[in-house]
Amino acid sequence: MELNRRTVLAAIGAGTAAALSGCGGGSTAADSADGPAEGEITLLTPIYEGANGKTLLEQEILGGFRKKHPDVKVNVDYTTYAQLNEKITTGLAGGLLPDVLMMGVGWIPPFAAKKAIAELPESLASAHDYEKRVLEPSRYDGKLYALPVVLDTRIVVYRKDHFAEAGIKKTPANWAELRAVAKQLTKDGRLGFDPFSIDLRQCWETFLFANGGRLFSEDGTKVLFTESGGVEALQFFKDLIKDGSADYAKKTDAGAPSNVQTGRASMMMSTSALWVQAKEQNPELIEGDKLGAFVLANRRPAMLQGGTLVTQSARSQHPAAARALVEYLATPDSILGAAKQRGSVPGLRDLNESGYVKENQFVDLSLQNLEHAVSEGGTAAWMEIREKIKPTLEPAIVGGQSAKDAIAELGRLAEAAIGRM
Repeated sequence: MELNRRTVLAAIGAGTAAALSGCGGGSTAADSADGPAEGEITLLTPIYEGANGKTLLEQEILGGFRKKHPDVKVNVDYTTYAQLNEKITTGLAGGLLPDVLMMGVGWIPPFAAKKAIAELPESLASAHDYEKRVLEPSRYDGKLYALPVVLDTRIVVYRKDHFAEAGIKKTPANWAELRAVAKQLTKDGRLGFDPFSIDLRQCWETFLFANGGRLFSEDGTKVLFTESGGVEALQFFKDLIKDGSADYAKKTDAGAPSNVQTGRASMMMSTSALWVQAKEQNPELIEGDKLGAFVLANRRPAMLQGGTLVTQSARSQHPAAARALVEYLATPDSILGAAKQRGSVPGLRDLNESGYVKENQFVDLSLQNLEHAVSEGGTAAWMEIREKIKPTLEPAIVGGQSAKDAIAELGRLAEAAIGRM
């Protein structure tokens, strides 16, 4: 069968048996993994990028797994987050879903609702000292479907030397202060604030949460971001651009030296990974203590919590082997290796005192503020909605559309997606 976008979506929406056949005809029960861990399985992952990541996963992490489970062979299917959703939905439609999948925060409800992933024993939630907040995105309808591997928080990174030169002695405590400081720091072609070098969806969500807003109701059936919190968050971007202290056209690509690193911006929205990137590309900034970070706040402090979770196909032919790999990828040693490689946040209290956490000041800040972490997603329709956020909000940033109209349009799209579930 030729698989195009229409056939994939039709298969997912209908919840057909073919779409849920996975790698074979295994059971979907949570206790179906009680047998011996053996057989050949596939892991689909969007992380462990590049040669170093591949070496870490295949030699170090899976090397340890093979010693513990010599009768299991793991084949790795590498992809990117940009291609992951399409790859999973195509696998569902074609009946070839990998046994173990790594996916993003917010992704569990959509795939659990389609019965594509297996419920995990609740005992796994207490197997290690996970931060409670970190486990929340791993659940759907009160049940555990995944375990966290690494977190990617969204924080504000700033140049301490720019602040000192301008006589600014404290970081902004709210949006009014942030706008004023950004204006003060904007000069000679330098932006006071760069909110746009992270994904626009994630940037707007962080501001929404800091403004006291929410994406959806607790049960995921009602859109809440159309209230004032979401409109004000988008309008704040327009105000920064009007001031001349932010510029959507001057955002930098992932992996390239950021505007804060090059000095073209004094503040920017970023992730904890910027510490590792700066250490490699501009070690003088780390050695000279020129980079600082703080949690965005307005009506409340808020730090968007993204990241990567590991889950198990509901139809694996080798559920015991798949379950064993899920558990192993979520152990402290595996998590610490992945976090180091990506510059991410490990969500285990066991690792809070590790040398990696203490050396990476952005990771340390994130762990100290997990009480303020908020995850995206929260509805079974998230995979459809998330793809529409950036293109729907962008016209308000680069064109003349009002923030109110852009948010209203996004709300209509989200309500329609939820209505189709």
